[in-house]
Amino acid sequence: MGRHIVLGNNSLTVGLDENGLVHDFYYPFVGLENLTTARSNPHYVGVWVDDTFSWISDDGWDRHIDFHDDALLGSSLLVNKKLELQLHFEDFVDCHHNIFARKVHVKNLSTRKREIRIFFHQVFQISAEGRADTAMFVPDGNYILDYKGRCSILAYAETLEGESFDQYAVGNTGIEGKEGTFRDAEDGELSGAAVEHASVDSTIRITVVVPAEQTKTVHYWLAVGNSQHELEKLHDEMLGTGFNRRMHATLKHWQDWLSRADEQITELTPRHRKAVRKSLMIINAHMDKHGGIIAAADSSIYNYGRDYYSYVWPRDGAFAIWPLIRLGYTKEPKKFFNYCKDILHEDGYMMHKYQPDQAIGSTWHPLVHGKRKELAIQEDETAIIIFMLGEYLHYSNDYVFVKNMYVSFIKPAADFMAGFIDSDTGLPHASYDLWEEKFLTSTYTSAATCKALSVASAIAKGLGHDDDSKTWKDACERIAAHGNTLFNEERDAFVKGFLLKENGDLEFDNTLDVSSAFAAHTFDSFTDESHAERTIKTIERVLLDKSPSGGSPRYEHDAYFRSDPAHLGNPWFVTTLWIAQFYAQTGNREAASKYIDWTLKAALPSGVLSEQINPETSEIVGVTPLVWSHAELVNAILDL
Repeated sequence: MGRHIVLGNNSLTVGLDENGLVHDFYYPFVGLENLTTARSNPHYVGVWVDDTFSWISDDGWDRHIDFHDDALLGSSLLVNKKLELQLHFEDFVDCHHNIFARKVHVKNLSTRKREIRIFFHQVFQISAEGRADTAMFVPDGNYILDYKGRCSILAYAETLEGESFDQYAVGNTGIEGKEGTFRDAEDGELSGAAVEHASVDSTIRITVVVPAEQTKTVHYWLAVGNSQHELEKLHDEMLGTGFNRRMHATLKHWQDWLSRADEQITELTPRHRKAVRKSLMIINAHMDKHGGIIAAADSSIYNYGRDYYSYVWPRDGAFAIWPLIRLGYTKEPKKFFNYCKDILHEDGYMMHKYQPDQAIGSTWHPLVHGKRKELAIQEDETAIIIFMLGEYLHYSNDYVFVKNMYVSFIKPAADFMAGFIDSDTGLPHASYDLWEEKFLTSTYTSAATCKALSVASAIAKGLGHDDDSKTWKDACERIAAHGNTLFNEERDAFVKGFLLKENGDLEFDNTLDVSSAFAAHTFDSFTDESHAERTIKTIERVLLDKSPSGGSPRYEHDAYFRSDPAHLGNPWFVTTLWIAQFYAQTGNREAASKYIDWTLKAALPSGVLSEQINPETSEIVGVTPLVWSHAELVNAILDL
């Protein structure tokens, strides 16, 4: 469940599961088209030794699935004591070429020389229905080719000494009662079937003879491109010593990329420094080269949810780039801002979510509420981009870039927000809330909008647009003047929000929501700071550490992926880390450290963070990794 490792180069993205197996394979956009059959079989890896066969996902293997903290390279150790065998996988996606590669160190733990056969299984679904693909063995080049239209995938394996795989099988999977060629491997031999079409898979075998207590190394790779000719050029570059050259180039690429952050985090503890580096690489792995940043590449949610998280939410993307901005990165934030500029609605707002190719994503927000036509948006997603542009300008002083965003994004977005205010309340008109569930004027959205208008006003003034600056400043001050409407004195906390009824009455939702306190504190141009502090005190009494697992749910009685027993909701990393950030920013270092440590303890052994955890067992719940969780971890550590 979940992806313990996500590798990528902003075009090819590969997710490895709890067994170290390929379960996601996205190309050419990050998160858009998964070329594996993610709802069924992973790409199996098996071994045959002493007339015994075992898949590494079978019982009997001790597994430690991990990746480096100085480069996005997997490092997973699997040991089978009964088979007296150890496999050490070093995995990477090439930094410049669309190649996923595995270096497998095969260690014979016995006291005798043995022949060990390694089997690599490939199962791709290139065509939309998985019924029109072709897979074949190509004797010129000695590789397996899987293709459909303008997508081709090459599979190959060789020993460190350059000896190629010695057997193969190509066949069907998931149709006509056929499971797949991986079943053909379980007697240690492959059939040699050379071609098949429709729903296809393939398996290759490579044999090594390993002396007692010694190690032999196998290289394996999958290359993906638009044509067989393109793949053959990549294949030639990987053969022989090419594998290690590409591995070294990828290692150096990531070390160079992390060096900018390393300059800022030298004083962190080793544990925190490691968490920051890993989180930054996870964020990067979810960035598409065209600028979009997806929320999660974990397709396992297909098995229990209606849709996946491989969309670009403006909200998630903005929070994802915040720690990069704070650490001095400029290339990635600018790409994301340009992506947002391209997708901004002509009326000045962001839609619910998008695909990495800039197409509109799926939604559950209707265009009507009651009998009234309404926008199917979360206004906070427009506001957060303006806020983050202000953060980018603050840290980078890059007025040239922000000036270029002014006419195309800042002005239309700020004009929309300044006009999207109800005259009866002085607060933003209702839209869907941060959590995408309720249609109302929420505390979070009101605070974010107020701050965004303040930021836009300051940018306009700095660029000499005095009329715009005054308009947006007036709108900001109007919202701030009415912010007390959202504070419940009796509860001593902000409300989630309210809905303005047709008769002019306000229908309040008094649910205690961590996002309300976070927004009021973070977007500090909204109401009295004491309101945020008082809301945090109420959160401490009602929500924080009220389940065996500790941490905080998003809000009272959160039903999303509700566990049994439900408590008040599953703890979320995002909201718990928001509380940690509040503690750090207000001088309570001990409490901030406590919840950062709580986060690190609840992470997978690889350091990957899920969306939620079970309130009883602390087991992961929801997509894993969630980019937003990692962004908030970095921010919390930087705040501390």
